[in-house]
Amino acid sequence: MDTAGASHHPHNELPHDNVPPAGPPSDGRRPRKRGQGELEAQVLAVLRSANGPATAGWVQDHLDGGLAYTTVITILSRLYEKKCVTRARQGRSYTWTSASDEAGLAALRMRRVLDGERDREAVLARFVSALSPGDEERLRALLAQTTEKDED
Repeated sequence: MDTAGASHHPHNELPHDNVPPAGPPSDGRRPRKRGQGELEAQVLAVLRSANGPATAGWVQDHLDGGLAYTTVITILSRLYEKKCVTRARQGRSYTWTSASDEAGLAALRMRRVLDGERDREAVLARFVSALSPGDEERLRALLAQTTEKDED
């Protein structure tokens, strides 16, 4: 009997030692996929830890999880478009620098959300009404400081 044309079925094979099974883990869970915001936050954290401007390769080397170089470049480019990082040409490549600290980046995200809404007043009113009394006092004090600076 010629077995060359016989159909192949994986259940007919003996298991191979030290070969991980293909597909999702045996418990049915898929490996957790990081969201874009999480990747951006990780890249920014690594960039802020640099002693000055850093290359994409340096950022890649200091990230956990082994992201591809092209992924790091994509994330840095998106952060650049959002004005979260600056870049300077160095040869045929760029060096990258974080444009702000965490508080500044959070404020930028809040501003972008507000800019995307049609009824800014309603959004601001809901935001203020949801603040704790302590945060409301802080906001009032910060607004007063800003007003004083504008009047000078």
